[in-house]
Amino acid sequence: MTSKFATYPSLEGKTVIITGGASGIGAEIVRAFAAQNARIGFVDLDKENSQKVADEISKLGVDIAYEICDLRDIDALRTAFKNLTEKLGTATILVNNAARDDRHDWKDVTPEYFDDRFATNLRHQFFAIQAVAPGMIEAGGGSIINMGSNSWWEAGGGFPAYATAKAAVHGLTRTMARDLGDHRIRVNTVVPGWIMTDRQKELWVTPEAVEGHRARQCLPDMIEPVYVARMVVFLASDDAAMCTACNYMVEAGSI
Repeated sequence: MTSKFATYPSLEGKTVIITGGASGIGAEIVRAFAAQNARIGFVDLDKENSQKVADEISKLGVDIAYEICDLRDIDALRTAFKNLTEKLGTATILVNNAARDDRHDWKDVTPEYFDDRFATNLRHQFFAIQAVAPGMIEAGGGSIINMGSNSWWEAGGGFPAYATAKAAVHGLTRTMARDLGDHRIRVNTVVPGWIMTDRQKELWVTPEAVEGHRARQCLPDMIEPVYVARMVVFLASDDAAMCTACNYMVEAGSI
């Protein structure tokens, strides 16, 4: 199936910051904004892949910069966002994408591991919002897209700390949409299903797992990262100007 995707004139020249932009869904989000001729900043821990993505996008003539950052370190996050703003201008779009869905047995979880999963999958989303919101307020508005997960909607097991953190993303979205709405800042959650990233294929995709999941979906095709990215660019655009405080599912009807 060949897809023809939309162009959103309202995104041209806008500055966007994306967390976890070096691989997987994040890298596809970078490409999607590059196709809109936005100015792109991203943060990631992976130096090699960050440079590869930056080189790829630079060849298109799109402004792009990245910062190497462990988002569990909030001071480092703030510094990275400040540096990207100085390079690219005030961000009026934030995509809180970074996460890790590492599997873990509930019997083995320690308080330290639980806290680390929340730092990896939830806490940085709030502090990223805190870092960009003042600039968005000054600019007169903006769009914040938080990445959730349908793992907890499906009552998926095998990663309780991850699923709990991802469930909390929806609460963060709802409360921040209320707090920032008067400033015309929209806050939404994109909820991916099982997305066929390289990481998923390397670690967990087997013929049996795919067929079992496909049987739970309404649509027969497994989901490629590009479809998550397309929902993100829609929510960032002016076409979604009246969309806030909501969940936008990209899961092929698998709840």
